[in-house]
Amino acid sequence: MPAAWDADQYLRYAGERIRPLNDLLARVPDLPLRPTVLDLGCGPGNSTAVLRRRWPDARLLGLDTSPALLETARTTGEPTAEYRQQDVAGYDPAPERPDLIASNAALHWMDTDTADHLALLPRWAAALRPGGVIAFQLPGNFAAPSHTLLAELRRSPRWREQLGTVRPDASCHEPARYLETLLAAGCVADVWETTYLTVLTGTDPVLEWVKGSTLRPVLDRLPEPAGRAAFLAEYGAELRRAYPATAHGTVFPFRRVFAVAVKA
Repeated sequence: MPAAWDADQYLRYAGERIRPLNDLLARVPDLPLRPTVLDLGCGPGNSTAVLRRRWPDARLLGLDTSPALLETARTTGEPTAEYRQQDVAGYDPAPERPDLIASNAALHWMDTDTADHLALLPRWAAALRPGGVIAFQLPGNFAAPSHTLLAELRRSPRWREQLGTVRPDASCHEPARYLETLLAAGCVADVWETTYLTVLTGTDPVLEWVKGSTLRPVLDRLPEPAGRAAFLAEYGAELRRAYPATAHGTVFPFRRVFAVAVKA
């Protein structure tokens, strides 16, 4: 079952979350006039709004599995776009004949029981018009304490029955794998990584950050308020030790993997 997303929680750090997309799109070459642009895993529409500003005359289509996020996208994200509730992992974009397929911080959620998201890239490349572009970025911090501590806690005696098999602990390949896959799909590709040293403020800021993303499937398995509060207290304490507050805030290293590929 897809995670029950909370648009308000996700957008709590909207500026920090959207910065990698701006850096990604800065490397996308010019598109034709009135291009068809797909935002796959569009979430609450914040990424769709960035795409609209970059290509104001585009036919812009956003797809996501979450009704709650799509409602936010339609009302306050980017109302001028088209939206569709869609399982992106099973979606074939070929009928749209896209000029750009963009995916912002969503590709790692598209793994299935039989294939990971790497298998989607050849399908996306085949769907593009000649000269079309794939542009995506996704988190590469699955080996960071924010994720490893969560995995350890899920498997601890207290929580493993409820949480031990929530989802895989890592869903990002090394950049070279994305490069190899995109080249094999007939693209000219540029793949790189960046680690942002994000300074978060407030009470338990790393916990608040992951509540909007990584923690969503876990919270779905903890519907009872007492159990949820106990888990968050335990996990929050671990995060405070791993990411201590400083006089200027809490430094949260935020590694991202990027790719821009042009269909030859």
